[in-house]
Amino acid sequence: MNQQTTVAKMKSMRLHGMADIYYTHVQDKLHSELTRDEYIAMLIQQEWESRLARKTTNLIKTARFRAMADVKNIDYTADRGLDKNTYDRLATLHFIDRKENIIITGATGTGKSYLSQALGYQACIHLHKTKYYTMSSLFEQIQISKIQGSYHKLIKSIQSSQLLILDDFGLIPFDNITRQAMMDIIEYKYDQSSLIITSQIPINSWHELIGEGTIADAILDRIIHSSHSIVLKGDSMRKRRKVGKQENKTTI
Repeated sequence: MNQQTTVAKMKSMRLHGMADIYYTHVQDKLHSELTRDEYIAMLIQQEWESRLARKTTNLIKTARFRAMADVKNIDYTADRGLDKNTYDRLATLHFIDRKENIIITGATGTGKSYLSQALGYQACIHLHKTKYYTMSSLFEQIQISKIQGSYHKLIKSIQSSQLLILDDFGLIPFDNITRQAMMDIIEYKYDQSSLIITSQIPINSWHELIGEGTIADAILDRIIHSSHSIVLKGDSMRKRRKVGKQENKTTI
């Protein structure tokens, strides 16, 4: 069997990582110093890493983040009440293992969305199935699914995530359909997987926002139970960056 046929058969079996490294090593004669066992181990390791990279990429794509946020790029210099030790502990993702929630509140522009998506991106890297929604996009999909008869499929898809991120909670008013959908989602995920919720509105005002006292009680009890809270303060990060750019232009 010639080398081109070997590469073709590897690719037909979807061993793309193994095929790529094998082809490179054959072309450059890089395998001559390896024992047979070492060479086989090297091929398997390359295929493992290739599949891991593809899986991570697919998880990130499926999550549908609005921004490629990274926990390594968090700004702790801004005076917004963000404790580095606390956030670093959350970035270990032990809260997902323990099925706990995170609630991030603060004024617009303080970085709530970025912080939540950075944790979501970290979760994907560690192979946790993650879904990200703004509340407006979630409510829109719920309404459409009701019309199209795909509501249960949508809810099941949301429920299947190990980490669900709901951004801008409370900006879109609840109605009977979205209120019940939220109950369906939260009730299933309670003690089964984790939530990250961001909101401009303090937690003590959420009950009124949800409405229907009994349902609001049930939803909030399940969300707030065993949750970590981050309350951001200070000016908008976007405003700070804009001012900083203007100052730099002035200096130049």
